[in-house]
Amino acid sequence: MADLKIGKVSHYYDKIGVAIVELSAPLTVGDKIKFERGGEDLFTQDVNSIQIEHEQKDSAGKGEVVGLKVESEVKEGAEVFKVE
Repeated sequence: MADLKIGKVSHYYDKIGVAIVELSAPLTVGDKIKFERGGEDLFTQDVNSIQIEHEQKDSAGKGEVVGLKVESEVKEGAEVFKVE
């Protein structure tokens, strides 16, 4: 099954290791996601934390902008995919 594109990184805070992602599909804590840039896989991780406006959430929907704690540095413009 193909990976589903769920959003794009709009900003990355390197000091706290948080990526700001504009969602184009729903995302839930526990989902496995993959970051990709220029067709190259960067890394895959589980979603352990979702924040919207500094508030902890269990899930977020299409069109929301969320902060995700990430395991590696990720650049603006990287695409985010949900891994089945």
